[in-house]
Amino acid sequence: MSEEFDRRLTPARPEVAAAYLKGRVSADRYVEGVAMEVRDCVVDLRREPRPDAAVDTQAIYGERVTVYDEEEGWAWAQLARDHYVGWIAANTLWRELSAPTHRVRVPRTFIYPGPNIKLPPLNALPLGAEVAITEERGGFGVTPELGFIYRKHLAPREAQAPDFVAVAETLLGAPYLWGGKSWMGVDCSGLVQVSLLMAGMKAPRDTDMQEAALGAALDPGAPLLRGDIVFWKGHVGVMRDPVTLLHANATHMQVSSEPLDVVRARNEAAGAGPVTSVKRLAKDLSA
Repeated sequence: MSEEFDRRLTPARPEVAAAYLKGRVSADRYVEGVAMEVRDCVVDLRREPRPDAAVDTQAIYGERVTVYDEEEGWAWAQLARDHYVGWIAANTLWRELSAPTHRVRVPRTFIYPGPNIKLPPLNALPLGAEVAITEERGGFGVTPELGFIYRKHLAPREAQAPDFVAVAETLLGAPYLWGGKSWMGVDCSGLVQVSLLMAGMKAPRDTDMQEAALGAALDPGAPLLRGDIVFWKGHVGVMRDPVTLLHANATHMQVSSEPLDVVRARNEAAGAGPVTSVKRLAKDLSA
């Protein structure tokens, strides 16, 4: 590359790069990219085009992506929500773009073949998945390409949760998964990102990016409030109240709630280092 770029956010490889990067990076060819949409419930975004490659993050149903290259069933793409770049299974993407009207507002909801909860579910959608609802029938939202979704599990796409911490609290007990962004598995920065998204606030994907981009730093020793975001090198959590931290962590291998002082002492004892910053978002989240 001719300039310094974050490889996680830059669609550029020696073989191919996004057309807008021409003159800024070196590549064999430059392409405009094709807009596509994730049509699988939860899809891994991998570092290399192999099923055993490291998972950097995930995309969920309804997310838009731009595909710049394909290789043996893998699409090299950039996610529209947070601009992360990686390899995604090509058969999970559709060229036909929908016009989503609603978003899943609960940790996980089932898709049924008809308006009846006794029918065997066809699949399930995670928090934040976006769908196009064309009608309502018997307490269900109908989406032609999927089926029937319990209406109270959906919210209008433009709706914003009043308290992102309350959203994060719904994921208590979800298993820890590196790169995860759903009830089936979530990591620390994924928990923060998804929760903020539901409250109408965009957040970068990884901890270092979030620490650089989110909120204003508090002075050391300042009293903490619900919604304050606590950072360590490589870890992040959210305050539920002045003393309790909510975080997805590898100690408990799940989203857990515990005193901040306990987490702080454990991290320092394990050599993870001290808290690097505490950030407070501008939006009032105390309600």
